[in-house]
Amino acid sequence: MASTGVPSLDSLLGNDGYPDRSAILVVGAPGIGKEALGYWFIRSGLIQGDYCLYATHRPVSDVLRDMKGVGVSTERVPEWISSAGSSTRLDLRDAASISFNIKQAAHQNKHRRARVATDILSPLLVLNSLEPMYNYWSQLLSDLKQQDAVIFALAEDGMNAPNVLTTMEQIFDGVIEMKLYEEGLSIIPLFRIKKMLGLPPLHGYFRFSITSTGMEVMAHAK
Repeated sequence: MASTGVPSLDSLLGNDGYPDRSAILVVGAPGIGKEALGYWFIRSGLIQGDYCLYATHRPVSDVLRDMKGVGVSTERVPEWISSAGSSTRLDLRDAASISFNIKQAAHQNKHRRARVATDILSPLLVLNSLEPMYNYWSQLLSDLKQQDAVIFALAEDGMNAPNVLTTMEQIFDGVIEMKLYEEGLSIIPLFRIKKMLGLPPLHGYFRFSITSTGMEVMAHAK
C-alpha cells in the first residue's frame, strides 16, 4: 500500500492508503483541493524513499508555490516533467512524447517503487478525441503498474463532457470525487470514494478541510 500522505484518508482506506500498483483518479472543480491531495501523496513517497515523478502542464515554480501554500515542504522535491522549469519539457500537443518520458523515467528507477502524479488528463481529453485517449491512458497505466508504480491523476470537473469522465473512470482502480455542497448559506466541501480496489463500496460523503498544516476528514450526516 502507498500512504496518501493524509492520515485521516489513510484510515478511511484501511489505515494503509492507496493499493500498490494501482491508478487513482481524483475528480473535482478547480480550486477545491485536488492538487493538495497530489502534493501530499508525493511528499509521503519522498519521505518513504519512493521514486516520485510529477508530470504537469504548469510551470514548476507555480506548483512549488502551491505546495508551500498547503504546508508541503519543498526541501525535497520530485522529478519533474513540466511545461517550464524542468529538464524534460511537457508539450500537451505531443501525447506520445509525454507517455514515453513518463515510462522511461519510471523504468530508469525500477529498483524502487514509483509514485507518479499528473494533472494532464483533462487537457489531453480536450485536445484529443475520447477513443484514442482511452487507449492511450489504458496502455500508459498498464505499463506503469508493471514498473511497481502507483499513479495519481487529476481531472477537472466541467472541463470535459460527463460521459467522457465516466468512460475514463473505468480504467482507474480508484476514483475519488470532490464537490461543493450548499447547505443554507454555507458551502461545504465534500468528497466520496466512488470506488477503490480492494474495498467494498463506500456510498457516503465526507466533509473535509484543507489548511496550511494538512487535510482533515470528517463524517457528513447528510
